[in-house]
Amino acid sequence: MSNQTHRAQLGFAYLSLMILLAILGLVAASTIKLGSVLQRSCAEQELLLIGTAFSEALQSYADATPPGQSTIPLVLHDLLRDPRFSSPKRHLRKIYVDPITGSDTWGIVYAGDNAGVIAIYSLSNARPVKVSNFPQRFASFAGAAKLSDWKFTGKALLMNQQPVSAKTNTAQPEYKD
Repeated sequence: MSNQTHRAQLGFAYLSLMILLAILGLVAASTIKLGSVLQRSCAEQELLLIGTAFSEALQSYADATPPGQSTIPLVLHDLLRDPRFSSPKRHLRKIYVDPITGSDTWGIVYAGDNAGVIAIYSLSNARPVKVSNFPQRFASFAGAAKLSDWKFTGKALLMNQQPVSAKTNTAQPEYKD
């Protein structure tokens, strides 16, 4: 084998190795991107579960309303311990952490003049991964431009109340028995 043939074979092996490394790099990058999208999708699924808990708590609060009293809680923490009853009545176990932002601060839609909480939402402005095939109760989320457009409310609450303001719930007092 001549020296020139040996050099050509080494050059071909080197080029093949570089192409292989480039392909492996592309596969690794796309795997990381796919992992990120899957992680984000899981966080959105968790947001839907937490939103369902908030929605059911708001509906439970409305359903438990004594005659002549408001069907909506004044603050989010009223769902933890309903102040309308002398013995503890709980509609929600805890104020959950938003799985998207990692914060326990939620956006809140209030009824007129801050007369009560009618909906909660994530403060994330990220585009959702999930854009269709929502459960019937959240069908309005389809095609939302950002996650903060996903407003979680009791089933019948928005029909009876006109939302006036959306604010960030920054005051999160600790609940103690």
